[in-house]
Amino acid sequence: MTGPDTTRAPHTTRPDATPAYTAPADATPAAAPPAHPTPAGTIRVLIADDEPMIRAGVRAVLATDPGIEVVAEAADGHEAVELVRAHRPHVAVLDVRMPRTNGIEAAAEIRRTLPATGVVMLTTFGEDDYILRALGCGAAGFLIKSGEPEELVAGVRAVADGAAYLSPKVAARVVAHLASTGAGDLAGRRASARERVAGLTPREREVLSHLGGGLSNGQIARRLHLVEGTVKAHVSSVLARLGVENRAAAAVVAHEAGILPPPPAEQR
Repeated sequence: MTGPDTTRAPHTTRPDATPAYTAPADATPAAAPPAHPTPAGTIRVLIADDEPMIRAGVRAVLATDPGIEVVAEAADGHEAVELVRAHRPHVAVLDVRMPRTNGIEAAAEIRRTLPATGVVMLTTFGEDDYILRALGCGAAGFLIKSGEPEELVAGVRAVADGAAYLSPKVAARVVAHLASTGAGDLAGRRASARERVAGLTPREREVLSHLGGGLSNGQIARRLHLVEGTVKAHVSSVLARLGVENRAAAAVVAHEAGILPPPPAEQR
C-alpha cells in the first residue's frame, strides 16, 4: 500500500498574483508610503536639512506634540520637493542652505506645484537676505534655529492652519535688515508702512494687526466676532491693497507700521 505523498511541492506564484514590492537598491527609505494611516486631524510634516543631527532635533521637538507626525525627511531641496509630491504633507520645514537645491528654490517649487503644502523656513542669524527672498517665494513661516522649541511647534501649527508665523526674533531682524540694505532707513520704512496701512479700512487695519500677530483666519474670526469667510475676504483685500503676495509679507508691514496687537494667549 502506498502512503500519501508528504513531499511539499515547490512554492510557485500564481500568474494572477501581485508580486511583493521590492525597493530599488538606491531607493530612499523616507519616500516609501507610511506604514500606517495618519489619524484624522494630524498635521503631516516633512523635514528637510542636510545635517542629520538638525533633522533629528526638529523631529524630536515636533514629536512632543501628539497632533503632529513627521512623514518624511530629506537631505537637500531637490529630495524635499520629490518627497512632498510623494507624501503631500500639510507643512514642509525647510532649511535655507542645502546642497543641490536650496531651501528657497525648493519652497518656490513646492508653492508653485503643491500650494496645499505650507512652507516653514529654518534660518540662522546670518541669513537675513535669505528671509527676504523667501518672503517673495511664498514661504509662510520663519523660525530661527536657535529659538525656543515651542516656537517650532507653534509655527508648524500656525502654517498648517493657514496663518503666517514670524518668530519675534525673525520679525525684528527683517525690519532691521530692510533698514540697513538700501531699502530705506528704518524711519523711512516705518513712515512708508504707515502710509500704506492708512489706505486700509478700519476693519482691514484690525485684520492686518492680527495677521502680524500670527493668527489664522479662524482665530481672527473669533477675536473679532466675525464669520471666517468674511475674514478671508478681508485678508485678500489687505494683501491686494498693500501690494504683497502673502500673509508673511503683510506681517512684516504690520511690524513696520507698529500696529501689532498683544500676542494671542496660546503663543504667550
